[in-house]
Amino acid sequence: MEHQRLIDIFIDLVRINALSGNEKPVADYIKTFLSSLNYNPFQDNSYIKTNSNTGNVICRCGTGGDFLLLSHMDTAAETQKINPIVMDDRIVTDGTTILGSDNRAGIAAILYSIEKAKKENINLRDFTVAFTTCEETTLGGSKNIELNSNIKRGFVFDSSYRPGKFIYSSCGAKTFNIVVKGKAAHSGIEPEKGINSIAVTANAISKTRQGRIDEDTTVNIGRISGGGGINIVPEKCIIDGEIRSFNTDTVEIISNEIKQTFEKEADKLNASVTFTDYWDFEPYSHSLEDEVILEIKQAIEATGIEATPVISFGGSDANSLNAKGIKAVNIGIGAQNPHSVDEFILIEDLIRTAEIASNLIKMK
Repeated sequence: MEHQRLIDIFIDLVRINALSGNEKPVADYIKTFLSSLNYNPFQDNSYIKTNSNTGNVICRCGTGGDFLLLSHMDTAAETQKINPIVMDDRIVTDGTTILGSDNRAGIAAILYSIEKAKKENINLRDFTVAFTTCEETTLGGSKNIELNSNIKRGFVFDSSYRPGKFIYSSCGAKTFNIVVKGKAAHSGIEPEKGINSIAVTANAISKTRQGRIDEDTTVNIGRISGGGGINIVPEKCIIDGEIRSFNTDTVEIISNEIKQTFEKEADKLNASVTFTDYWDFEPYSHSLEDEVILEIKQAIEATGIEATPVISFGGSDANSLNAKGIKAVNIGIGAQNPHSVDEFILIEDLIRTAEIASNLIKMK
């Protein structure tokens, strides 16, 4: 098979078990791979903030250029006992583990494209590659990545869309935490002396907008915990949720609305509320005339497929890069049914992804 080397690199990578925070085995593989091509990959200091057992792996090719190719090293679930199966048209597992094509396909495509260029003496542009930690949990690696200030554009190989599609606009997500504090009392002997935090929470939630608020915004209360014994008026209830939107002002308005709703219901029963929120990742959106968009469209179309800009309600390392002022897009790599034992990738899509990477880095 013409692209057997690409498949072999991918199989090597999916066999490495590396959950978020434990990416070192993948980092070691990447550093060894790039060092064998006479590059000088290094590890940044992001591990101090992420608590991963490795930093992000970064490698400057030539001077490092002004653009970046990036994939993350962690998987969402264990792959320790993986049994990858290469079929005629796709790569799957035996159904007992995930495949991990999210995001080992992105890594394989980038590494293969660099190796192929070296072997064939293809003239390359100056560019940087990076492989991040903790994407599946906190985006911690990309939030704390240490890049040269010359980097202005980023191409993230991580979207489950098939090659050809790329995410030019992504929502942001803000997490909120609410602690409702009431007063404990014996529920049978003197319930009048208690303040029921769960009752306050239920009343507030019933008045909180949830689900799809509009075409750009969703709200979800995902976790509630509280109370103690069934004979105790519950003193404390904790609520966690998120707001997603393409519009930061909308997120702030809804966050404040939720806060006020809980405070109002708490006041009715003389309870108290502590409300905190923070951005998991911020939204981004690019003009279709931006340089990063024109560049990825050209790289995709050079493979013979149509370039299609799409939006996403999910976050990725591209959100982190954009928040840092690096205009970035997330590129479809075809990791289908990600995070499940039914995950697979078409060999055609793996090849297309590598071709897109090659088109981005070779001298025009």
